[in-house]
Amino acid sequence: MPGMPITICASLACADYLHLETDLRALEAAGVEYLHIDVMDGTFVPNLALGTDLIRAVKQATTIPLDVHLMIERPERYLETFAKLGAEILTVHLEASLHLQRTLAAIRQLGMRAGVALNPATPLDGLQYVLDDLDLILVMTVNPGFVGQKLVPSTLRKIREARALVDAHNLAAHIQVDGNVSFTNAKLMAAEGADYLVGGTSSLFMPGITIADAVQKLRQS
Repeated sequence: MPGMPITICASLACADYLHLETDLRALEAAGVEYLHIDVMDGTFVPNLALGTDLIRAVKQATTIPLDVHLMIERPERYLETFAKLGAEILTVHLEASLHLQRTLAAIRQLGMRAGVALNPATPLDGLQYVLDDLDLILVMTVNPGFVGQKLVPSTLRKIREARALVDAHNLAAHIQVDGNVSFTNAKLMAAEGADYLVGGTSSLFMPGITIADAVQKLRQS
């Protein structure tokens, strides 16, 4: 709801890989709460990105907690891997996990917070029986796999419905949004009930603005 404290998650997929440590230091100085890491397998999404070796190096290089988003088929195969890599939040896709409740329970048992992501066309209905097992709902406002896409307008309504679902069951789960989180869209997303915003090429990593200024502007938005 409007006025809720906003948590900023910086999308590693949008950082400057040739100067990654510089970006990490800037994000730390700006007080970014999470580093959002999209792991892609080339099957669930038509792209390959951000493997375990890179995550291991990033974990050693920064104090920012890791928020890992698995855009992969059968994510339950890799839960222990990402727990060992130091993920604080581990999010799996509802569409990719056959035994979702078991997967979420296993994530928590491994000491991580459990998240569920939904593609733009996926309804919230599939969450009805796992609400007690999740800590975060990730509403994808673009189709996952590539940066720089335009917002799917209907997903704003989904953010509102996700917030209503959480509030109706008096849950502590957060509503995260990923996809075209621009300075303009961020205001709309927060108004609909999002409290975790994933900033990428539309805000935190835009040409012509420093990371420090972008983080401040996103918070003000």
